[in-house]
Amino acid sequence: MQPVRLIVIGAGSRGNAYSDWALRNPSRARVVAVAEPRSIWRERFAARHSLPPAACHADWRDIPSSEPAADAVLLTTPDALHVDPAVALAARGYHLLLEKPMATTAEDCRRIVEAVEQAGIICAVCHVLRYTAYTRRLKSLLDEGVVGDIVSLRHLEPVGYWHQAHSFVRGNWRNEAESAFMLLAKSCHDLDWLRHIVGSPCRSVSSFGNLKHFTPANRPAGAADRCLDCELADSCPYAAQKIYGQRLEQGHQGWPLDVLMTQVTPDNLEQTLREGPYGHCVYNCDNDVVDHQVVNLEYANGTTAAFTMTAFNRARARQTDIFGTRGEINGDGRYLRLFDFLTARTTEIDTADEQTAVSGHGGGDWELMTAFIDAVSHKDPG
Repeated sequence: MQPVRLIVIGAGSRGNAYSDWALRNPSRARVVAVAEPRSIWRERFAARHSLPPAACHADWRDIPSSEPAADAVLLTTPDALHVDPAVALAARGYHLLLEKPMATTAEDCRRIVEAVEQAGIICAVCHVLRYTAYTRRLKSLLDEGVVGDIVSLRHLEPVGYWHQAHSFVRGNWRNEAESAFMLLAKSCHDLDWLRHIVGSPCRSVSSFGNLKHFTPANRPAGAADRCLDCELADSCPYAAQKIYGQRLEQGHQGWPLDVLMTQVTPDNLEQTLREGPYGHCVYNCDNDVVDHQVVNLEYANGTTAAFTMTAFNRARARQTDIFGTRGEINGDGRYLRLFDFLTARTTEIDTADEQTAVSGHGGGDWELMTAFIDAVSHKDPG
């Protein structure tokens, strides 16, 4: 079987995360072209995948309709830039792997679905948490009935104080008009995951949330506009030089540092914190997305779920409690702790495997790629 030929549109963090699977599995897939407007990211990607200049484009619209020949597209542009390439490339017959969220409006989501159905191509959205070893094991246990019928769930997305400041106060997802609201930009993972675990469609929902802390009203007296100029930096947990400087000192080169600068060095970090958005005081930004939210869901089978997203914690894996008629399961992204009502005993299951160590989202990134390449190779969307 010939390798699946891939075009990558958007050579940023997510584009690289998925396309690296092809480097690890060259007999199964290979990247044949890229579209990326930022020249340094485009050039790095081209070098990584040994692409000739003719296969590298600044705009996805410049990709020829027949050359280079390809089977599928990895579409990993910013959230608001999904719909146009998705619709156009589906019409050209490319199978699509579409980074979440599908789009930022219901109307655009429907446009993509219509284009996919008319073209008859395979389209998958990157809800990678479904594909982790942890989720697969949990889903298998629930399907076996180890806790009886699922009555209710409690699920926590602990975004983390510094991650909130990086991505949702200073970063690309800080403002709904430029990206999307928080449940779509971040927590669509969780809402999709809950739907998958419960195995029944949601029929009723209520939700409350707001932007409580990261506002000008909470700016301390004497705080400067930029962290590097602020006399209060030592007492502020959100000081940019603390969040990024500590990671640089620890030898990190990837996310989140590579979002700030193309070459991760102390001098470049200082420059970007003095000039770019990531050096702003968190109480002096144009952010408007919520920093905490709760969602209550009722599913068609009668199961209920309570979901909490909050910035105010240490960043860590999601945590879930599942309450059934014969037992309960407590999970933290790696360990599943099953308490059986009949025996009154707890069994701990460690779901870690090799994939967890080499792929993001607990191994979900590459497991998703495996499933997508299998689907395209066998022309089987199941």
